[in-house]
Amino acid sequence: MAPRAYWKGTLKLSLVSCPVVLYPATTAAEKTRFHMINRDTGNRLKQQMVDAETGDVVESDQKGRGYELRKGKYVEIEPEELEAVQIESNHTIDIESFVPSEEIDQRYLNHPYYIAPEGKAAADAFAVIRDAMKDQDRVALAKIVLTNREHIIAIEPLGKGLLGTTLRFPYELRDEDEFFDDIKSPKITKDMVELAGHILHTKAAHFDPSKFKDEYETALKALVKRKASGKTIELPEPEERPSNVISLMDALKQSLKGRGGKKTAAKSHARRATGGRRAAKKTQRSTVRHRKAG
Repeated sequence: MAPRAYWKGTLKLSLVSCPVVLYPATTAAEKTRFHMINRDTGNRLKQQMVDAETGDVVESDQKGRGYELRKGKYVEIEPEELEAVQIESNHTIDIESFVPSEEIDQRYLNHPYYIAPEGKAAADAFAVIRDAMKDQDRVALAKIVLTNREHIIAIEPLGKGLLGTTLRFPYELRDEDEFFDDIKSPKITKDMVELAGHILHTKAAHFDPSKFKDEYETALKALVKRKASGKTIELPEPEERPSNVISLMDALKQSLKGRGGKKTAAKSHARRATGGRRAAKKTQRSTVRHRKAG
């Protein structure tokens, strides 16, 4: 049985429409979380809103929303005034266009949702929209209202359903030039690039998220279990920082050597073992001949 839907509405493609439901595609329920507690009593702490100037605790009926015009100067906005600019929540995902998936900049991807048909009557129209996107190999762009905010959502086929991913607006992205302009453009040799390419080749793989292991989460769970059972926690020795690499070319060569070192060592060991067996057999044959001659 599917969990409770996060959003219900209608998916619309021109005159074709069907009722759909949205479910968050991710969850943080399994992550280890900590509460703030009173060390003396062991009781959980409760946060309170405090006036930044007077230090007085502010009750819920005294709280309001304000936009900072300048340092320390706010204009208060009433709830009914916010309603004047809220977008009508019509619960409709109206597909506006279809774009090639490779044209969507990965930085715009925000929150993923599973989209499924609501009820048996919606199955046919849902399948038509889904399979049409599969045939065209395109991603649909539409608008959706979630938590009183308008979002652009990218929709694409996923198994028997659809995957909808909300997109960030351009004003939410930082300009990469602010961070990349100071990166130098050193002269590197073709040999260095080729060596790096060889290292990449030795680490080639396929995307398999089942191999992702959250080692920190595992360690946190073990820590909590150990502490709860009354055992002491031993602090690890501080790790030694590796020395700075002096020669980039040497580092590349050592990386390749390290990758093939085990194979080389194994082959060398095999040759030594084979050579030892051959020498033993040769000695044995020599001893037998010596006995026959005697």
